[in-house]
Amino acid sequence: MKVTPEKNEKVAHMVFASIYPLYLNRLEKNGRTKEEFHHVIEWFTGYDQKALQTLIDEKVTFRTFFQNAKIHPNAHMIKGVVCGYRIEDIEDEFEVYKQCRQLEKLIDELAKGRKLEKILRTPK
Repeated sequence: MKVTPEKNEKVAHMVFASIYPLYLNRLEKNGRTKEEFHHVIEWFTGYDQKALQTLIDEKVTFRTFFQNAKIHPNAHMIKGVVCGYRIEDIEDEFEVYKQCRQLEKLIDELAKGRKLEKILRTPK
């Protein structure tokens, strides 16, 4: 599937705080913890617990969430298909959409029971 500018803007304007509880609920239903979720978010974005809570309280959009993040240098290693989109094929011009799908891929892997070392793309 191809990302369109309209799709990118739609995701960019979504409020992170409205999606966060859905992510967390999915993970907890699959036996994962809030701490593991926050560990993954911190690895990917650089946001610690306090910064993450501030962003949630301020109801920032995904655009702001990712613009202010310090995306991990190994984020390019996050590959695969999420919601019918192959992450590595999403054009750079749709950066917010790509980063959102990368985060969702990490959440998928966590929910499926993958080990944190593999999710965090730790070199061997």
